[in-house]
Amino acid sequence: MTRFRVLVLLGAAWLAGCGDGSSGGDASWWKPSVTDTWQWQLKDTINTGYDVAVYDIDLFDTSTAQIAALQAAGKKVVCYFSAGSSEDWRDDFQDFEAADMGNPLDSVWVGEKWLDTRSSNVRNIMRKRLDLAQTKGCDGVEPDNVDGYDNDTGFPLTEATQLDYIRHLAAEAHARGLAIGLKNNVAQLNSLVDDVDFAVNEQCHEYEECEAYEIFITKGKPVFNAEYADRYVNNATDRQIMCEASRVLNIRTLVLPLELDDAFRQSCDP
Repeated sequence: MTRFRVLVLLGAAWLAGCGDGSSGGDASWWKPSVTDTWQWQLKDTINTGYDVAVYDIDLFDTSTAQIAALQAAGKKVVCYFSAGSSEDWRDDFQDFEAADMGNPLDSVWVGEKWLDTRSSNVRNIMRKRLDLAQTKGCDGVEPDNVDGYDNDTGFPLTEATQLDYIRHLAAEAHARGLAIGLKNNVAQLNSLVDDVDFAVNEQCHEYEECEAYEIFITKGKPVFNAEYADRYVNNATDRQIMCEASRVLNIRTLVLPLELDDAFRQSCDP
């Protein structure tokens, strides 16, 4: 056999092994289903009593033992962290450089500033956060604030830099065996649906954006939605109408407190 023939065969085998570019070709991380139910709690002691498939909890504030206990109870665990903002209460806040941080977020969370997601230092910190998620045993991650290009960050971020950053996070998550969700960023859903494994949305019913998520559902990728509006919290009729629309769209919707502290929870799922 000629050297050229050997190289061709080896190249074909390598391409077959690579599949769609993910590790090993075969699925090497959890792939959630559009029928998966969920609970989202980022503050206070985690209420583990909900009969759901997925728990979305804080990466830093939840211990390895708590994650393992949820998994032992048959839950998948998504670990939340902010990928687009610095938070001055986080353990690794000192790792950000002054040049990495821009304008404050218009947010209920005091102490947050937008990040320059083009920064190699910012990306290195996020890789370390993904390492932490892997070490703690998370099944997936929810990187928040990944729509900086559409906000007043103080940096010249663009649609292209945002896509590059999210794809970087997705590749790094998958390399660690972690599923990854796309948080909000409705304008880039079509561009990113093949890069991520699920979506987490806030207030798509309130802002009439839910139908944009059809591309995720069509591709078998779940959409986990939270609504905060008073009319959904306090008006059973409005909530029922919203939940019926959510079920038609096959979106998993919860009505939650903005603080995500489990003060109350109303689910559109049975």
